[in-house]
Amino acid sequence: MREVLAQAAFQLFLERGFERTTVDDIVARAGVGRRSFFRYFPSKEDVVFPDHERCLAEMTEFLAAVDDGDPVGAVCDAARIVLRMYAADPEFSVQRYRLTREVPGLRTYELSVVRRYEQTLAGHLRGRFGADGDGELRAEVIAASVVAAHNNGLRLWLRSGGAGDPEAAVDHALDLVRDVWGRPVAPSPALEEQLERQLVKPEPAGGITAGSGDNEVIVMVAAKGTPMWRVVQQIEAAVGES
Repeated sequence: MREVLAQAAFQLFLERGFERTTVDDIVARAGVGRRSFFRYFPSKEDVVFPDHERCLAEMTEFLAAVDDGDPVGAVCDAARIVLRMYAADPEFSVQRYRLTREVPGLRTYELSVVRRYEQTLAGHLRGRFGADGDGELRAEVIAASVVAAHNNGLRLWLRSGGAGDPEAAVDHALDLVRDVWGRPVAPSPALEEQLERQLVKPEPAGGITAGSGDNEVIVMVAAKGTPMWRVVQQIEAAVGES
């Protein structure tokens, strides 16, 4: 029924324009009552984006089950769920893109939809980076970067009329995001302090030797800001003692 209503609505939008089409016109074209329309769509604007609620739910489910090892890669993959939704029906997606360019109110509505995707991605990243220090900032910036990169590639495809492979431009844009933000992050001061408490304290020379013979391993621990010459000196001392 959602698809029937959406198809009827878009037929009328193309024939009469968005502003001149009413909900009564849509339900008459679809052959259903007003109650059926409002059971699926709160407003006429919502019928322009009939698949976003399902897509958002799929993205949320995907992120809840994803491995924690690569959070930036995970949110990039989550953005591709939106791309696949658009690519599944190129004709409808292109029509919707053109309609949202013509109707300012729909453009505003679309921005609110995009913002919900961005918040979902940022929420996942906050769970990985933490909400203290730069964790929240990093989550917001990366989420915004992913959305901007995805939308840049997607709109290139939509402006072409849906020609070619939509994934190529989006993958290229998302790869740039991963190159910039996928690097390891230095731990926060609070995490550094926690790690320091868990470490075995070094001997006076700064090194701990474990094992024997060729299997010996030397661990060097130095205070933040220790001059490099001093670090090298302590390593040499530990190697000499072993």
